[in-house]
Amino acid sequence: MNGAQLGKVGEISEDVIHTLGLSLTPRTPIYIGRTNISHMLYRHPDAYVKYGSYISEILNRPDYVGINPRDGSVEYVKEFRVDNDFVKVAVRVANSGRFFARSLYVLSPSRVNTFITNGALKTLTKSGE
Repeated sequence: MNGAQLGKVGEISEDVIHTLGLSLTPRTPIYIGRTNISHMLYRHPDAYVKYGSYISEILNRPDYVGINPRDGSVEYVKEFRVDNDFVKVAVRVANSGRFFARSLYVLSPSRVNTFITNGALKTLTKSGE
């Protein structure tokens, strides 16, 4: 593990794979490392301070998912109704083949609605519900 302090924070579920048409094995682990956290703190410190402790919840129980066409990251979005915030965690595959939570930030409700309307974000279809 190279001392990178890997920690598993979620899994790519069968529901996400099905919703997005991904060619992955269900329960593929998602990790976070020190450099990922540093990136989040550098780019979006307020969002990380407020929602960093919810990364596992966002990854394991998202309301919406999508694929970023620019970098191929899997995007997980969860609505936090108390503050009407939509929080996105982007997950990317590293050269090692492992998936890492790479960024976390807040999206405005209007931006989320635009992404839903243009098909960039999809409501997560949950099997068995």
